Amino acid sequence: MDFHCHLDLYPGAKAVSEEAALRNEFTWLVTTSPRAYDATSRVLGHVPRVLITPGLHPELVETRAGELPQLLQQMEHAVAVGEVGLDGSYRFKSSLAIQRQVFDAVVSRSRELGGRTLSIHSRGAAKEVLSILLKNPGFGTAVLHWFTGTVGEMETAYKLGCWFSIGPAAFNSAAGRTLVAKIPRDRVVPESDGPFAEDNGVPVQPWSMERTAQLFAPQWECAEPEAFEILRTNGRRLLRTMGRLL
Repeated sequence: MDFHCHLDLYPGAKAVSEEAALRNEFTWLVTTSPRAYDATSRVLGHVPRVLITPGLHPELVETRAGELPQLLQQMEHAVAVGEVGLDGSYRFKSSLAIQRQVFDAVVSRSRELGGRTLSIHSRGAAKEVLSILLKNPGFGTAVLHWFTGTVGEMETAYKLGCWFSIGPAAFNSAAGRTLVAKIPRDRVVPESDGPFAEDNGVPVQPWSMERTAQLFAPQWECAEPEAFEILRTNGRRLLRTMGRLL
């Protein structure tokens, strides 16, 4: 399983997507803009066990905010939305005000539609992401992708019902390993964030769940097969909330 992957942006995307369909029970292909969603749906929409969702990546909001009405319309027929969220890192802080407007509109629209599952980017802005979620009860289910907030923010997110999608790249630093070890294991699902995320200098592939389990095992003080089963069980639970029974 892979709950956050940019399949459309791998070199040879079609072949990689078809390989993911063979290897994975489920792959969530998050897109970076409404236009990308339309284009990717045309090219890869036939691939089985791959969910393609509309999104508007916070790193692109400054130049793509005009596509927001298109995204809100696409959401009507989508069970899930992603990638969306906020990025408060130094490089994108200047666009944070417009990012807030866009993300607030997305979460509000999700609430109006009766709830959607959202794959959320929250780098450097976890507190603000949670604030927007909290003021929109009934928005659906949040999956916080590659969470890097504080332990306190993680606890708030857990109480809010959030899930956490974690991949091999989250273990690249000591701080990352310490944080992911504290995430309640009943809300963790696997992701790759490929092709952007890397493991040992190599882009993470969509079928990296075994590697993620290998890295979680010592953190959870269990054997690798047990860690793998925890991730798979969690993934299936999350899919049931999305209405995608396996």
